[in-house]
Amino acid sequence: MATSSQAQVGIDARVPRSVWVGRVLTGLVAIFFLLDAGIHVMVPQPVVDAMTHLGYPLASARGIGVVELVCLLLYLIPATAPIGAVLLTGLLGGAMAAHVRVGDPFFETYVFPVLIGALIWGGLGLRDARVRALVFQR
Repeated sequence: MATSSQAQVGIDARVPRSVWVGRVLTGLVAIFFLLDAGIHVMVPQPVVDAMTHLGYPLASARGIGVVELVCLLLYLIPATAPIGAVLLTGLLGGAMAAHVRVGDPFFETYVFPVLIGALIWGGLGLRDARVRALVFQR
């Protein structure tokens, strides 16, 4: 039974704490990809510089942003979350490959995408029993 303080803030005592942690991690992923997609769609000067540095045509920036938004939407909808996670992971892999190709620094090239990928799958695994069942088969 929920205490009065839990009822006041709308916390369901039946939902495990790990699910809430998964939702927070998912929120962090959503914020990151919303910001990244937003700047790709708006194409400010840093995006122009990055696209030039990576050797991609500037015209592809908006398309990349739209694809990010679609993948994120799939990730946020519970029924399609695993598909969205796979697609977001693929986006990170493509970004990593682009940075490896031009010889960017270690953190930007390897560590940051791996951390974001861990947040994607960690958040999904904590909030989705189907993913936990796949990973931790008994």
